[in-house]
Amino acid sequence: MSASSSTTPTRPSSAVVLAAGEGIRLRPLTANRPKPMLPAGTRPILEHVLNALIDAGVDDIHLVVGYQANRVRSHFGSTYREIPITYHTQDNQLGSGHAVLQARDGPDKSFLLVNGDQIIDHRIVEAVGDAHVDTATMAVVEGPEAVDYGAVTLDGNKITNLIEQPASGEFRLFNAGVYAFTQQIFEAIETLSIERGELPITDALQALIDDENHTVAGVRTDHFWMDATHPWDLLSLSRELLGRGWVEPAADSDGCYVADTAHIHPDATLVGPVVVDSDAVIEAGAVVGPYAAIGSSSTVGAGAVLHDVVVDTDTTIGPNTTATDLVVGQGCDIGAGLTAAGNPTEVVLDGAVYSDIDLSGVLADRVNIGGGATLEPGTLVGPDATIGDGVVARGRIDGGSEVVR
Repeated sequence: MSASSSTTPTRPSSAVVLAAGEGIRLRPLTANRPKPMLPAGTRPILEHVLNALIDAGVDDIHLVVGYQANRVRSHFGSTYREIPITYHTQDNQLGSGHAVLQARDGPDKSFLLVNGDQIIDHRIVEAVGDAHVDTATMAVVEGPEAVDYGAVTLDGNKITNLIEQPASGEFRLFNAGVYAFTQQIFEAIETLSIERGELPITDALQALIDDENHTVAGVRTDHFWMDATHPWDLLSLSRELLGRGWVEPAADSDGCYVADTAHIHPDATLVGPVVVDSDAVIEAGAVVGPYAAIGSSSTVGAGAVLHDVVVDTDTTIGPNTTATDLVVGQGCDIGAGLTAAGNPTEVVLDGAVYSDIDLSGVLADRVNIGGGATLEPGTLVGPDATIGDGVVARGRIDGGSEVVR
């Protein structure tokens, strides 16, 4: 690979966003929609990503879609905040590098690359774009997460190595997943072969690092960056966004973000920070918050007490429900008197055991729960499942199943 005048870097104004993956570790929430469309507060994660790009000055967006692509297309359409969106389809999930190749007919100059499933401060995007004078530039964050996200080593501002799966926690610098590339990245990807069923973008980056004709620069940043890897991470993400005020609409003096079309009964209580989206209804005597996100067209019944919850759109929470540390998908119908307490527990997900997780439960889309039911801590309920009156639900309940007393 050799550099050429046609790949001379300029400050990127275009961005490629990778939004093709399913998010297997976020099941059962991703059974019917891709990870980037899961809620962060009351907005899809991908919406926050696009906001960060636009706030950083991007005026041309290319979305690589794949799994449940229509969910993305129907939500965003051809423009977002008056910025044009071009869609590119990854038919087979063969890794991030392969996904980037699908956008080869998109940006014709240097471009930014971000993941569509992680929240980033727009200042990280700005920093990477401003520093882009080499073949590739990437954001580098310091923290213990290097073991999970892939470590990097730096010599000054030059990346000297990528360590995808560090054997120990001695590494402190890791890849934040925000990049700027010249067109050279496409050539670098195409020289590689698919191994283990996928082609990661990091393999192409390592090839550039090893090529003396190219430089991969690192930009250290301490601005906010957060990924949702497991279903319960949506609770942490919502807390962070509410705590930082990264939700809409504007808050009142008590940290309550309430849409103009939301209906809050005079006898209901909101405890900030809390966000209530458009056309949501909070009935008499309900206490909602702190750290509650109530999606559009959802209803919280009379006397319900909710805190540390994420409730997605078009969902009904029955009266006198008591719930903490609960994630609820779209179109759910929860009967009166549900009890869901988020005590620290073990959660089994895809054969792995996670300890000390504060989670009462995760309800995927269109779950129906009868009156007087209880969720034992750590319950995962698949889409279209039904839990009958008075049932004590625990563990994993498969999608479409019915549980009765």
